[in-house]
Amino acid sequence: MPHFYIPNRDREREMGSFSEKQEALVKESWEIMKHNIPDLSLRFFSLILEIAPTAKNKFSFLRDSDEIPQNNPKLKAHAVKVFKMTCESAIQLREKGEVVVSDTTLKWLASVHLQNGVIAPHFEVVKEALLRTVKEGTGEKWSEEMSGAWGEAYDHLATAIKNEMKGESSA
Repeated sequence: MPHFYIPNRDREREMGSFSEKQEALVKESWEIMKHNIPDLSLRFFSLILEIAPTAKNKFSFLRDSDEIPQNNPKLKAHAVKVFKMTCESAIQLREKGEVVVSDTTLKWLASVHLQNGVIAPHFEVVKEALLRTVKEGTGEKWSEEMSGAWGEAYDHLATAIKNEMKGESSA
């Protein structure tokens, strides 16, 4: 079981409200992290592959490579998308009480994830890698509370994508 895993019963209870402090923790840590995106992007994907080596085949830009490409713009862009969408989810949770992703973006995300054979457990791998990257990227600013805020924002985003994937696969 991943170190940062929140059991379902706790997640359901916690997913009700997102505090101003949680939003501030996500925003503050993103401000710190975005100055070191190249290194953190590499670290993020290194952690994904450390946790689940077979996940390499889920990423088109990693499939044909024996190592994580240092200067691959697609790798950096993908990592930034995960970080930014999770951060935006935190803001939306605070402002609207839910994650709002445009239908077009959500359909595209679901389609890409389905095409690449992504299933529910893969989201937990990405979550653990994300939280470990945030911990490393924020250094002494990191706290369990910060981890919880990022984790909850990510859970909401992942749930929105997984729900759309279910809709796409049954359509």
